[in-house]
Amino acid sequence: MSEVKISAEVRSEFGKGAARAVRRENKVPGVLYGHGTEPVHVTLPGHELLLALRTPNVLLALDVDGKSELAIPKAVQRDAIKGFLVHVDLLLVKRGEKVTVEIPVQAEGELAAGGNLLEHVLNTLSVEAEATHIPEAVTVSVEGLEAGASVLAKDIALPKGSTLVTEADAVVLQVLAAQAEEPAAEGAEEPAAEGAEA
Repeated sequence: MSEVKISAEVRSEFGKGAARAVRRENKVPGVLYGHGTEPVHVTLPGHELLLALRTPNVLLALDVDGKSELAIPKAVQRDAIKGFLVHVDLLLVKRGEKVTVEIPVQAEGELAAGGNLLEHVLNTLSVEAEATHIPEAVTVSVEGLEAGASVLAKDIALPKGSTLVTEADAVVLQVLAAQAEEPAAEGAEEPAAEGAEA
């Protein structure tokens, strides 16, 4: 997994006004917590953090006012319209420590012929892994699967050192039969009636 070095500054001013001032400087307010310590309010460089967060469960090697800390992102808030980072919660971790994280599920391969659809029931799996060896994703082969087939969480091979936290019998992927084309006129007026306000 990726380890990214980032410098963080401890901040002492809080509230919306202070957070806006931080963001005007192209920085991101955040909170560093974990291991029974008091939460530390920090400021992180916006562009560097944005690049780092492109990797799921990235391990951040933080330099916090001269002190080295390892952390993983636990909650990331983005502006709903412009997409810039608003705030980040970081969890302190130690090498060798186990943490529970969500890792993306990626499908590869071609379904059996017939125009069937692959539905991602779960986009991520919850796994326990060593904090410094969190998998970036798991890949599942759907090669040749036919309508009605499904892939359960327990069927997915996890990287070495990871254990499944998601319920073993949870459906992760399923193959849906191709829908037959229906005449457009049938039931065309029903959806409009459903959304009408009383």
